[in-house]
Amino acid sequence: MIAPVQTAADVRQALAEVADSADAAHLQRFFKTGPGEYGEGDVFIGVRVPMTRAIAKRFAALDLTEIDDLLDSPVHEERLAGLVILNARFAKAAKPRTLDVAAQEEMVRRYLDAVRRGRVNNWDLVDVSAENVLGPWLLDRPRDLLVELAAADSLWERRVALLTTFAFIKAGDASTTFQLCDQLLTDRRDLIQKAVGWMLREVGKRVDRALLTGFLDEHAPRMGRTALSYATEHLDAAERSAYRSAR
Repeated sequence: MIAPVQTAADVRQALAEVADSADAAHLQRFFKTGPGEYGEGDVFIGVRVPMTRAIAKRFAALDLTEIDDLLDSPVHEERLAGLVILNARFAKAAKPRTLDVAAQEEMVRRYLDAVRRGRVNNWDLVDVSAENVLGPWLLDRPRDLLVELAAADSLWERRVALLTTFAFIKAGDASTTFQLCDQLLTDRRDLIQKAVGWMLREVGKRVDRALLTGFLDEHAPRMGRTALSYATEHLDAAERSAYRSAR
């Protein structure tokens, strides 16, 4: 028996069946969707992340065109589901037994198109996808794209650039993280500050603590309070105090 073709409409229906209006109201507040806030205008139907992931797992074979359909939805949970499915598709195409470089390249292209047309437009959407799609793709390729994204006016493109480097950090490479953190050091927007500090902290935790402190020795006086706080979180109290007083 041939399995029925999965569609974006099927994913929407599955999400709608478990949506909760009380959760929707909470998520609207949590993700700052009010006027002037970073998530202004985003729409939630009230599906928690674990349930969204569980539903996405049922649609792992979803065609890329259908994923694009989800990414263009006004509903946040539908965009999140689309990205989780894209992650799974990319991971499969990157495995030695199912390696498909052409498919990976197409997924990267579609992901970047979605980023640039403003569909990966909240911090959770960036954080769930950048390191899982762009990260492995660029690990052994030129990374000029990330410098370009980090120079964009868009908050989300800049955060995508930074969060992509998490994949490099996990592979033991802090070079691009430092390059982009230096590039974005004076961006005082809260979600960039947090991303800068978070990635620097991960360098110290996963790559080399001395690399982190070397970066801080040079750059701490120019860093924003939030970025510096995040970056020094795992240092001892005396070091934290010294770096924070250097501002």
